Amino acid sequence: MSSLLVVGISDVKMTKAPGVLITYALGSCIGVCFYDSAIRLGALLHIMLPDAPSKIDNVFKYADTGIAETLRKMESMGGSRSRITAKIAGGAQMFHVPGDNHLGNIGKRNSDSVRMTLLKQRVRMLGADVGGTFARTVEFDTATGVAKVRTYGHPDKDL
Repeated sequence: MSSLLVVGISDVKMTKAPGVLITYALGSCIGVCFYDSAIRLGALLHIMLPDAPSKIDNVFKYADTGIAETLRKMESMGGSRSRITAKIAGGAQMFHVPGDNHLGNIGKRNSDSVRMTLLKQRVRMLGADVGGTFARTVEFDTATGVAKVRTYGHPDKDL
């Protein structure tokens, strides 16, 4: 029987198979599922903002620092950077901002930052379900490496 670990906002949880990680209400936030298939180690990070300021209260709140720290923790548990892959979901535009203001679309900024940080950290991204105007729930199964994305009014999607 697998255990279910709930990941809050600006939080990360990590487990080996047969654990299941879940995070709710990804609006403009991004859920990043990390997986090392050789040892079936998974992590789910729920970031809220794209880039950390010079003084931070929580590394997991930001894409750049949260991803780096999650990878460090995975490596300390036997994960290998060369094997770790990622899948992402969220990054919606939950509120309309007048004009074509990129700064107002925090979901897009989060998505761009996560993608850039994964690239810098040399982590292959295998799937994404981002954008739109709706919130998502992500359930990540460490036994299979499948991230199931659930959205009210839309069909479930496996990444």
